[in-house]
Amino acid sequence: MSNMMTEIFAFLLTICGWVLTASTVATDYWKVSSVDGTVITTATFWSNLWKTCVTDSTGVSNCKDFPSMLALDGYIQLCRGLMIAAVCLGFFGAIFALVGMKCTKIGGSQKTKARTACLAGFHFILDGICSLTACSLYAHKITSEFFDPLFVAQKFELGGSLFIGWGGSILCILGGFVFCLSLAEGFNLRYTECGYNRATSFASAPQRPNPSTTLQKDCQDQGGTSRQFGRNAYV
Repeated sequence: MSNMMTEIFAFLLTICGWVLTASTVATDYWKVSSVDGTVITTATFWSNLWKTCVTDSTGVSNCKDFPSMLALDGYIQLCRGLMIAAVCLGFFGAIFALVGMKCTKIGGSQKTKARTACLAGFHFILDGICSLTACSLYAHKITSEFFDPLFVAQKFELGGSLFIGWGGSILCILGGFVFCLSLAEGFNLRYTECGYNRATSFASAPQRPNPSTTLQKDCQDQGGTSRQFGRNAYV
């Protein structure tokens, strides 16, 4: 029962992490920069993996999609690939988790379900690693430009989408490790039960009487009978 609850907890962790990771791909504020006036913010510049936008003080946004995928910077192309791979890995990991969990009725034998659950755990761990790498690479590019004194173009800061991606990555990695640990606990419990059953069967097996004990008991009985017979003979 505890192993089943552990798998359900790991499944909830990984699903929440995968949802956060998938939502990070479409969110807007990967990097943000603002132009402040005397009283209010006059303009806010922000960008993500797909477009760059500017929002004025009235809340009106003007966006421009990246014109060509081949003309993009290398780090943006790499982040796109890693995030798409993370979403795909999380999708297949969720399917394998549903098949391999003990509380479901599909997946075959317990040995097959255990292997499927372990495969789901590896998928979620890879999902978290891909998302973590993409967000960290994008954040490294922002910070390196921000602290570079020779960089004269507009400088940006870390957006909220990066923190969402980091949180989803950690949840996926933790859930994947919990899946693997629950698999190991299941095998240890199985071996313990097998050992207990063997010990019980050995203890409950009928034991053969010891010949020497039986012979000694017979001799004692014969001796007692002979002594009793002799005592009665002289009476």
